[in-house]
Amino acid sequence: MIAGVSALGITGAAIVTTTMLSTAGAASSWPSDTGSKPVSKTVPVSGVYDGGMKKFYGTGALGGDSQDEGQDPIFELADGATLKNVVIGTPAADGVHCKGSCTLQNVWWLDVGEDAASFKGTSSSAQYKVIGGGAKKADDKVLQFNGAGTLTVTGFRVEDFGKLVRSCGNCKKQYKRTIVLSDIDVVAPGKSIVGVNENYGDTASLRNVRIHGDSKKKIEMCVRFTGNNTGKEPKKLSPAGPYGKVCNFTASDITYK
Repeated sequence: MIAGVSALGITGAAIVTTTMLSTAGAASSWPSDTGSKPVSKTVPVSGVYDGGMKKFYGTGALGGDSQDEGQDPIFELADGATLKNVVIGTPAADGVHCKGSCTLQNVWWLDVGEDAASFKGTSSSAQYKVIGGGAKKADDKVLQFNGAGTLTVTGFRVEDFGKLVRSCGNCKKQYKRTIVLSDIDVVAPGKSIVGVNENYGDTASLRNVRIHGDSKKKIEMCVRFTGNNTGKEPKKLSPAGPYGKVCNFTASDITYK
């Protein structure tokens, strides 16, 4: 049963074209929506929610577009839920929250609000999967990893952003986090691909990452931090680059187009 569907009037399975399901790539165009749906209250999702490539955007209480922490999301996924074939427009509020393991498949953010998606499960065995889709216009973070477990991102496109993935640097509850990135298209400008807390045992692996429009000097691949649970700004360790298991990649894993 998909919570929140009746309130939004979505029925039946979506018809998805091959283009919609294509993985990220320089030649991939951003998908066209099949109609718009204003959302004034967070949509809870359990099971599988197929949005049929409709564009959802915040209104009312979700109509802000600030970078303030603590905003409510457009979608909130229960443990084990899947959200797919969705375009999130603007205002985007705090995008998508995953309370436990989740899958985001072919989800596109046209203008990231606070964050595109936040992962908040507390189990070390939690699995968060982002398959296909993309995000652009993120002043800061795209994917915010607050919880425990493993975040795997494949076939994703990001452009005009701050950080693609950030392991929370100052959450009250900290965990060891594993981040796996593969088949990623990155379109400059952007600041960093992934940020990890070395002192909490975080690891990040990068494979087949393609950087478009960058001079090879501006976008940092993997940035290490000393995280904390006090709310203070985490200390950045330098330089950024491959560091064995902490930042696991080689020069051949990154290509410039």
